[in-house]
Amino acid sequence: MTSNKIYLTTPIYYVNDIPHIGHAYTTIITDTLARFYRLRGDEVFFLTGTDEHGQKIEQSAHKKGKEPKAYVDEIAMKFKDLWDKFNISYDCFIRTTDTYHIQSAQKAFLAMFNQNDIYKGEYEGNYCISCESFFAKSQLVESKFCPDCGKETTLLKEESYFFRLSSYQKRLLEWYEAHPDFILPKSRRNEVIRFVEAGLEDLSITRTGFEWGVKMPQELIAKDSHNAKHIMYVWLDALVNYLSALGYGDKGERMDFWPASYHLVGKDILRFHAIYWPAFLMSLGLPIPKHIAAHGWWTKDGRKMSKSIGNVVNPAEVVSAYGMDTFRYFVMREVPFGQDGDFSQKALIERINADLGNDLGNLLNRLLGMAQKYAQSHIVSDEATLKECFSAELEQLKRILDSLEILMKEVQIHRYLEELWKIFTLANALIAKTQPWQLHKEGKIKETNALLILVANVLVKGAIMLLPCMPEIAQKILSVFDKQATPQNYYDLIISHHWLLEVKLNPIPALFPKIEKNLLEEVEIRSEIPQSSENKAFEPLVVADAISKEDFMKLQIRVGSIMSAEILPKSDKLLKLQVDLGEERPRQILAGIKAFYEPQNLIGKQVCVLANLKPAKLMGEWSEGMILACKDEAGLSLIVPQSQKKNGSPIS
Repeated sequence: MTSNKIYLTTPIYYVNDIPHIGHAYTTIITDTLARFYRLRGDEVFFLTGTDEHGQKIEQSAHKKGKEPKAYVDEIAMKFKDLWDKFNISYDCFIRTTDTYHIQSAQKAFLAMFNQNDIYKGEYEGNYCISCESFFAKSQLVESKFCPDCGKETTLLKEESYFFRLSSYQKRLLEWYEAHPDFILPKSRRNEVIRFVEAGLEDLSITRTGFEWGVKMPQELIAKDSHNAKHIMYVWLDALVNYLSALGYGDKGERMDFWPASYHLVGKDILRFHAIYWPAFLMSLGLPIPKHIAAHGWWTKDGRKMSKSIGNVVNPAEVVSAYGMDTFRYFVMREVPFGQDGDFSQKALIERINADLGNDLGNLLNRLLGMAQKYAQSHIVSDEATLKECFSAELEQLKRILDSLEILMKEVQIHRYLEELWKIFTLANALIAKTQPWQLHKEGKIKETNALLILVANVLVKGAIMLLPCMPEIAQKILSVFDKQATPQNYYDLIISHHWLLEVKLNPIPALFPKIEKNLLEEVEIRSEIPQSSENKAFEPLVVADAISKEDFMKLQIRVGSIMSAEILPKSDKLLKLQVDLGEERPRQILAGIKAFYEPQNLIGKQVCVLANLKPAKLMGEWSEGMILACKDEAGLSLIVPQSQKKNGSPIS
């Protein structure tokens, strides 16, 4: 095993409000990368923090009757406290008001000035206070509105120091060409290249119209007292945080972590990180970061989040209701990295019940039950039997596990989780196919144990790879097998593909209890009786044998896949089906559909099953449920889902 130095950063979050889901998303992704590289045995330095300077901060503080420092102290702690509550594994929380950062920013400014990359001039242009950015007239919307946030800009004319950004245009384009994976996802690379190819103007990097910011270096103030009125452009100040956290300009205790492995950012600040920041670093004579990874924005139920609408998602409330690891899984699995995502509690609950409950939680429960029943919770097998019975499945598991590292390194975490889930799906399907209860009944103990040990390996290896994304859940799964997610186990079980051949299982409570209702908005829905156009009271239909909603809720209707179908001898109507409802074994169901379906055409078909119907014996065979169908003069049709669903998914 070799160890590398990995430097990971979130943006430093602007302290103009409390943390929202976008902040949490970026931080969770960075935390996932940090945990993944630590799992590999690498030395990781994970930086997060807050951006606390600028005119917008100064104005917000004064509106609240506070001094800027007192104002930023209050909000910065909300970010730090939330990351601590979320168990984010950062190594350093930096604030741009920290003395060491201010000194680093001043030394970087002086170094670029001495490089002749900074000069004094006069700036006249449109400035957006909200974005802390200048825009050319050609970039404005309707000649006055910010192209990024839509707010009205202010025309400013003032003395300013400029960075010679234009002189770095050619070098930047050469860098993008030589490093095609510098910007992730790669689909965002072209927009950056087009911006640079359109021509770069020199960048105004100081302001004189307000006071809340980093002052000019003392060496420059000593040369010209007028420099005392200048403060650094907030984006120059902010970007230098990635260096100051490593000790730049001082002792540089951690500068061996540079260049950064990944800067995680939102797509709205990609330009600053992929254009301005590399140019600053070129001026400083420092290496360029390896990757800038930019994600999309979040909406809620299809609408842009807005405080005025009242639909901003507070991540602390979601975690309190549903749990930290389920929230982590949802935000990373639901949206391809780089694309915009939509947060809905309906989608979150579906992910918890289907992916987590049915696929993963149910698999662990099935193994615990079978291991206790067939092996007294102590499973022993041998490699020869394992390979003899499941050689194809073992190779498939290897291929899936081998694909995961590159997906994580490319920050395709949604694909990482999608591929990882394939091993849980494989194990569930294998249980349904091999029917270990039947193997054990037939005295095939070696084959039964081989299956159980294979499922145990799926869960152990899967939990190790799940740990970066869902650390608490992964550790709970591993505790069943007395295992830990260590670099050595990662190397042995994932990289070298060793197989566990003996495991003792410790039972634990169900990982993902089924969620039936919205836990954030438990609102009783009352239907209103509509009025006719003549303002007469609406008369509801009289329904014979009407039942209540409570009666209906007693029915357990679930989706299942038909694993086998055969004609029942001596019966003109019945087919004997084996239907997988995601349980320990398939259900045997006798269905009167022989006149309408050929048995071979039913294999693999998903159907709807009344699952809590009392078992009945027909023609000497037990039937453990009812297949739902509809019939009219044209014939009979099975009721089926419109799209593929997880076996066992409830119908309501």
